[in-house]
This record gives sequence, C-alpha cells and structure tokens, in this order.
Amino acid sequence: MQAIKYLVLGMVWFNVVLAGWLSIHMLYDPEGWYYFVPGVTDTGFFNQHFIRDIGIIQGFVAAAFVVGIYRTERRIELWAAATLWLIAHGAFHLWEVAVGICSASVIVRDFPAVSLPAIFGIAATAWAWSQRQNAPASTRTASLSI
Repeated sequence: MQAIKYLVLGMVWFNVVLAGWLSIHMLYDPEGWYYFVPGVTDTGFFNQHFIRDIGIIQGFVAAAFVVGIYRTERRIELWAAATLWLIAHGAFHLWEVAVGICSASVIVRDFPAVSLPAIFGIAATAWAWSQRQNAPASTRTASLSI
C-alpha cells in the first residue's frame, strides 16, 4: 500500500512541477512560451492576454495539487477540481483533432503535457477517494495523511 501512495504522490508532484512551470513561464514570458512549446504557433496568433489567462489557471492547478498533498481533509475536492481542468484541456485537444483543426499526430506530441497530467489527476483523485471510502469514519483524516 505504501508503494501505491508514493506512486500517487509522484504523479501529483509531476502535475505540480509541470503546471507550476507552465504558470510561471506563461505569466512572465508569454511570447517566449508561445515560441518554445512545440505546436503552439500552429494553433493561432500570439495573444499575450490569453496565454497569461491560461498561466493563471495553471497556477491554480499547481496550487490545488500542492495544498491537497498537505490538507488531506480537502484533498479530494482540490485534486478533483484541478483534474477537471486537465480533463477539459485534454478533451479540447482531442476535439481539435476530431474536427480537423489539428492532425492526429499532435495527440502523441501533446501527450506528456496534456493527456498525461489528466490521467495522473484522475488516478490520484480516485486513489484519494478510495482512501477516504476505505477508512473508518473516525480515522479518515489520519489515514489520508502523507
């Protein structure tokens, strides 16, 4: 059981680092981010405001995962909320392929930064849910601690 817990925490920290890096890069150097990330220039013109908006969201995603690590009584809600954004982002990328805006090759290219965080968020949230469901009511908070 400990190995699973550490695997889940590894997935969560992956999401924290990725979303945190994206947030910082998008907020402080939106044009640099626009040209640095493969495929972004293919999706439309540079829009500093839009990139910074998404950077703010990525910051909230990172914060929700971090706070959920330490505030175990709020973990499910925090991780689920962050994961909903990640799922919506991934679904949007798939929709772009489905309607012909992007070719299917972008699914593989985008997987590490788009699909994988959503999968990790789903797995981590499901694990947190299972921990709460399996714990006796009187020990639920203690059983979720790191």
